[in-house]
Amino acid sequence: MLGLIVAGETVFALPFHVARFFRPIVLDVFALSATQLGTVQGVYGVVAMLAYFPGGPIADRFSARRLLSTSLWMTAAGGLYMASFPGYREMLILWGLFAITSILLFWAALIRATRDWGGVDEQGRAYGILDSGRGILAAGMASIGVMALSTAFPDGYAAAGAQERAEGLRMVIYGYTFVTAVAGAFVWFAIPDQMTVPDRGADAPAQVRASAVADVLRVLRLPVVWMQAAIVFCAYVGYKGFDNYSLFAVQGYGLDEVEAARVVTYGSWMRPVAALGAGLLGDRFSVSRMTLIAFVLLLASNLFFAFTTPVPGATWILLVNILFACTAFFGLRGLYFALFEEARVPVIVTGTAVGVISVIGYAPDVFITWVAGVLVDRSPGVAGHQHFFMFLATFAALGVLVSWGLKRQLGSETPATRGLSRS
Repeated sequence: MLGLIVAGETVFALPFHVARFFRPIVLDVFALSATQLGTVQGVYGVVAMLAYFPGGPIADRFSARRLLSTSLWMTAAGGLYMASFPGYREMLILWGLFAITSILLFWAALIRATRDWGGVDEQGRAYGILDSGRGILAAGMASIGVMALSTAFPDGYAAAGAQERAEGLRMVIYGYTFVTAVAGAFVWFAIPDQMTVPDRGADAPAQVRASAVADVLRVLRLPVVWMQAAIVFCAYVGYKGFDNYSLFAVQGYGLDEVEAARVVTYGSWMRPVAALGAGLLGDRFSVSRMTLIAFVLLLASNLFFAFTTPVPGATWILLVNILFACTAFFGLRGLYFALFEEARVPVIVTGTAVGVISVIGYAPDVFITWVAGVLVDRSPGVAGHQHFFMFLATFAALGVLVSWGLKRQLGSETPATRGLSRS
């Protein structure tokens, strides 16, 4: 599990963490507009959507150890190029490559290995521990990055020259690159080639299986898979909104760029608590019920930011609501794949189901950052951010409706009426 945690977070550090925690600095040093950065990350989303689908059957047939290690080393190689501060067009290509390295051979293998680790009765615990551990790692790396920037800019970011700003960000990128490469080596030794699947009597890969096409068709016939995909989609929209919080802190609440990174990092520390807590509560009270509660909390947080006027200097108001939002969407990250067992999605097609769900569920990678950039650039200042939070609230409300519907369906159906089994 430690190997899965390390792999699961470090592979996304370069394509996501740098822009999330240090967004205003990235826009400055790379000379990008918010819309351009959104387009770069949109390219990642498009390529990722194409990669999720074949990645599922690959994960059902090949060793997680080899897939995860290879992905980490390829991503680290991209980080070396990123530290050279490529131009806008080159960044479009680089983020497309990041999508291949972090998704095609990686994502479904990670989720499948986690489900195997959790067995039949502790899926909430398994995914809660995974995302909680990932959250600790992400927040720790971000905190170190903020400390490094604070040291690099002792008189504040605004007082630093262009060269000093570039060198400070390069230091952060190199740090993330080094951690990603080392993670690949650790995973190679920590994760076995063949996972032992508790409570199921045998390794899932050892079971007689149909063709990849048959697996896909089997998964597509399951209504719960489509509902789960919608839940992941709505939850991921909320999570992607987190990327814009540091820019909102600067433009709405008047924080310095480094102070904004620090506030967002505080929010990221809610991830280990929220993910693990939601997972354990899901095992206790049902995953579908906790999913519904998390969406209600996320909706309330987005509506608060959408319809209140920021008070410059009122950092505590910003921080408190960020903590509420983080509790909701980080809790959802510890829950939505744990729905597999409650919905009785067959174990043998877990990787394929992950691929199908991820094509839909992670589609927000294509457009959320771009939408945020367009709204903020079109209505500079607080208004653009409020429009974006209204946009996020719409999907949170949709998540409430879908999770409520899934909870009702799972409560009214039996395994026999669903036509499913765990094998």
